[in-house]
Formats: sequence, structure tokens, C-alpha cells
Amino acid sequence: MAQVLEFRLPDLGEGLTEAEIVRWLVEVGDVVAVDQPVVEVETAKAMVDVPCPYAGVVTARYGEEGSELPVGAPLITVAVGAPASGGPAQAQEGVASQSNGSGGGSQGNGSGNVLVGYGTSEAPARRRRVRREQQVLVPVDGRPARPEPPEVTEGPVPVISPLVRRLARENGLDLRELTGSGPDGLILRADVEYALRAAAAPARTAPAPAATVETTPVASPAGTRVPLKGVRGAVADKLSRSRTEIPDATCWVDADATELMRARTAMNAAGGPKISLIALLARICTAALARFPELNSTVDTAAREIVRLDAVHLGFAAQTERGLVVPVVKDAHTRDAESLSAEFARLTESARTGTLTPAELTGGTFTLNNYGVFGVDGSTPIINHPEAAMLGVGRIVPKPWVHEGELAVRQVVQLSLTFDHRVCDGGTAGGFLRYVADCVEQPAVLLRTL
Repeated sequence: MAQVLEFRLPDLGEGLTEAEIVRWLVEVGDVVAVDQPVVEVETAKAMVDVPCPYAGVVTARYGEEGSELPVGAPLITVAVGAPASGGPAQAQEGVASQSNGSGGGSQGNGSGNVLVGYGTSEAPARRRRVRREQQVLVPVDGRPARPEPPEVTEGPVPVISPLVRRLARENGLDLRELTGSGPDGLILRADVEYALRAAAAPARTAPAPAATVETTPVASPAGTRVPLKGVRGAVADKLSRSRTEIPDATCWVDADATELMRARTAMNAAGGPKISLIALLARICTAALARFPELNSTVDTAAREIVRLDAVHLGFAAQTERGLVVPVVKDAHTRDAESLSAEFARLTESARTGTLTPAELTGGTFTLNNYGVFGVDGSTPIINHPEAAMLGVGRIVPKPWVHEGELAVRQVVQLSLTFDHRVCDGGTAGGFLRYVADCVEQPAVLLRTL
């Protein structure tokens, strides 16, 4: 007899709570294999193909293309062991791939795909709870039936998302008392929210009759309302949090970039891969952070500690059709100018095509913002929370400049540094910015300090 299993939108990591359905990759009646992508979604971070952990026949889809679903909401249902409309052989092939595939989990329904939020059958047993096979029943009140309580074994509470743990902790909820609706009993945010609503229900009293209050209609100004969601919403949340939590300060300086531009021209004239200007600036940044490590840190507000980070994962602002994104060059401190140029080019192209992965958009420790490409001279950057600093670079333009005691036309750039005043004082920030300016004006300074 076929079992109908429900697959819910998994936690896609980094505290993301919802995703927009961009394109369905399967139709009702299609046979799917374990870990086959079934839908393409867009989060506030990137476009993601979501694989299904079950093999069988798709019996239902939830949500239209363009709609948003919260994490934990039903995505599709799959009939496992049911003959497909195209013939029993096709369905049995799907079930066989489920039983013999790399997932190979309990009851043959496990998935080997390690997508953050719903785990994998290859995960250590100590991180899992054994649960009875969940059969989705036809809902009566429009809400999917809750799964039966799991048979609990010893081990940690099956929660992956830090957001779920924090939500439970802030509301005094014991996660060990919950039944996870995710695969292998994984507790999702929806489970916590459902438990909180259920706990609050008995305390509610019948609503009192509404008092009759005369109100004066307030005319709202005409205009177009734009939903603050997706990338725009994520940027708004992060910038608001930065300004709320971080006591930032900004310092800036003008620098003569003539010699840096000449050095780049000479490097590219020698043949080989071309070196980008942002790669040279990134190389200067990593050298400056080695001298002033206070700016490559984060603040643990709960522990009241400054955490100085060993590696430099350099983020850089990239404007795309989807909005502003910040790809991250991992281990930038270990790369030379050629390697940095190649990585910047790769990530920029991925940003433009919308194919950046969540891993490529997270984990930054310092951000380089080249707003000079927009034709502006200066700015006061907002720190990319939870980092401690951001270096802004304006356009490089010919300006009158006193050079070697005489007035001359030089290539001048404005550099600005916004920093978290909790991690250092103005002397450290000024020293960092002055070192960057010295390297821009005299690239040989960088060579002497390597």
C-alpha cells in the first residue's frame, strides 16, 4: 500500500525564514528520485534548487510560482510505493532508486543530500531520533495533520537551525517536549511556533465586545507600495540591525592613486592574466588587516567579548538586478593579486546571473565597497553586520594635487573607513586607513611589508 509522505520547505540556513517559489521542476504525477530537485526557490541570499528526500510519485504541490512560503510549510507530497500514471515499472524504478540510492536511510526513504535544515541519512545516529513513518492524512481544518510522537532515543535534541533554538529559548520552550515534523524528527521553526500558539490558546479568554469608538478617517498619501521582501528586505533588516547594534564611526582621507594605477598598467602589460583594480585594493586590505587585526573581528554581545578572527574572508559589494549583494572571497589573505582577480571575476559573474550560493554570500569578516563605479567620490558605509569595519573607495579622477612640492594633476581617490568603535579606538582605525592610503600612493610600501 502506498504511503503519502509530505516534504516541507527546509531551513535553507543563515536564519532565512521564507523563500519565494521561482519555478516548479516537477508536475503532479511525475516520478521523482531521491535528491532530485523539485523546485527552484529564491531566498534573500540566493537562488536554490531544493531536492526532495523521497522517491515516488508527486501527488500534490503547494504554492504557485511567485508566491512565498515560510520555512516548514508543505512543499509537495510524494506517494511512496504507488504505481505511476505512466505505468508500474516507472514507479517501481523510482522506489528502487530510493531504496538503493546513496541516501539509504531508514525505511528506504532517507536522503543523502546535505541541505541545511532537513539533514541526511548519513548523519551520525547520535544526532537523530528514531521516528515512526509519517503518513500525511487529509486535513480537516486546512492544516496538515501532526505526525505521531517519535520514539525518543538518547542524544541531542534534533535541531539544526540556530534560529529555532533561539526562538524556543526566548519563549521558555523546552525543545525536548516537541515532536519534529521534519525528516528524522527534525524540529523546524513551524513546530516551535505551533507549540507556542497551542500553549497560549488556553490562556485566551473570549474577546470582549468591541467598544464603539468614533474615528476620523485618515487620508493616506497616494503612491506605489513596494513589498520589502527578498533581497531588498534582507538588506533592510541587516542595515537596520547594524545601525541599531553597532556604535560606528567613520574617518576618511584623500590619496594620490597615480602610482597604483601605473603599477597596474605595468603588471597588465607584462602579459598573463589581467589584474583588476579591486584585486589590488583587496591585497592592500589584507595586508592592512594583518597589521591591525582589531578590524577583522566581531563582537559577541551575549558574552561581552571581542572575537578576533584568524582568516580574512573578504566581502565586496556588488549591485545586481536583484539588488545589492555581498559575495565573499574566502581566505583572501592567502591569495595573490592574480588569484584575487580571478575570484572577484567569478563571483561577480555569478552575482549578475543570480547563481551565487548561500555559502558564497555568507561568512565575511571584512567588506570592501568600491562605490566609485557609480561615479561618486565619497560615502559613509554602513557596516555589514556582524563585521567590525568596511572600507569604501570612491572614483579615481584627475585633480589638482601638490606633488613633490609642486602643483600637478594627479589621479586622486577618497578612501573612507567605517568601524565599530567597540573593537578599537580612532588611533587604530586611523592607522589602518593611513596604511591603506600609503600603499595606494606608494605601492612599494606594500612590498616592503610583505
